[in-house]
Amino acid sequence: MSGEFIKKLRKLVPFWRRAAEGELPPPLPDLSQKRLVRVFVEGYDDVSFWRSIFDQFQNPYLRFEISVPNREDLPKGKKVLLSMLPSAGEELLLCMDADFDYLMQGATEQSQQVNGSPFLFHTFAYATENFLCYAETLHNVCVKATKNDTRIFDFVRFMAEYSCRIYPAFLWYVYSAREDVPHLFPLVDFKNTVRLGYLDLRDNGQATLDWLSRQVECSCKRLETKYPEMADKVVAYGAELSERGLRPDNTYLFMHGHTLLDHVVMVLLQTVCEQLRRMSIEKIQSSKKRGVAFNNEMSNYRNAQRSIRDVLLDNDNYTECWLYRRLHRRIEAYVRSTVEAMRLRGEIPADSTLRFPLSKRLKESRDLKKLS
Repeated sequence: MSGEFIKKLRKLVPFWRRAAEGELPPPLPDLSQKRLVRVFVEGYDDVSFWRSIFDQFQNPYLRFEISVPNREDLPKGKKVLLSMLPSAGEELLLCMDADFDYLMQGATEQSQQVNGSPFLFHTFAYATENFLCYAETLHNVCVKATKNDTRIFDFVRFMAEYSCRIYPAFLWYVYSAREDVPHLFPLVDFKNTVRLGYLDLRDNGQATLDWLSRQVECSCKRLETKYPEMADKVVAYGAELSERGLRPDNTYLFMHGHTLLDHVVMVLLQTVCEQLRRMSIEKIQSSKKRGVAFNNEMSNYRNAQRSIRDVLLDNDNYTECWLYRRLHRRIEAYVRSTVEAMRLRGEIPADSTLRFPLSKRLKESRDLKKLS
């Protein structure tokens, strides 16, 4: 920055000064006198997810600060959070992906830790990516990316059928994880079995599902032949997992999150969005507009489109997912019990009440009732 420019800037803004090299702004002071609750998450990508859910529990007594662990060696990940369990309490919460720990329900030492702490919250679904891929929200992702609201594909029906097709392979994969025998059915083999190489839109993807069924059948037959003594145990384990909410038609919520997002849902979205964009362009081309008006219309449409992946990663319409609601209830129970403990200790007035702000969806539903 040149000296002359700095002099001119000071004349315009007398209080401006150049920041010292390496100087960072300090956090704003908290003037609300709320108790600070630090919420540590696995990585930077998880901050927005957990921020959005804790925003629903704003109250006069607690404020939540979401961050990755603050240590000199910059560690991140689930193992790091679990090492912090002895420090967890009312003012220090740990939030992480469930992975398979929810389904295993104490079968491993790690699942005992994840499911046994009142100050550790997990997603119940395999990971936050599974919420992003919640089937009921995928049409809206297409609309935001293409600006075309035409329904040409039933995501909900496809994902239910997809889940049913991969269910046998999923049972083998989660069973091998529980038994800690990774070579039995490793992630790379599971990924190659359940990934989608393409989507044929005809008949709502039936040809693609049939191709997938052959992939799953081939992998399961190979496993049954190689490990015949485990086949019945795998089936029995499926009955046990059903008690935790796993059903053949919702398997995708419990499978490896990055595999689901990158190799299943993105394949669906790219194919569907490509067709929606073609439909919009053909509609413009069939109009009577020509010349500058036509070029402007085409340019406006192209500029209005968004990256499919960016829209998917920004998706936050999964709050109706039953696993998300279960997580919501757990956090609400923690907030209520913590505020009640503060009241009993005399830290807040005895007549203190606790009300949470209405969620966006609940506000919309109430507004509609008022209008009707």
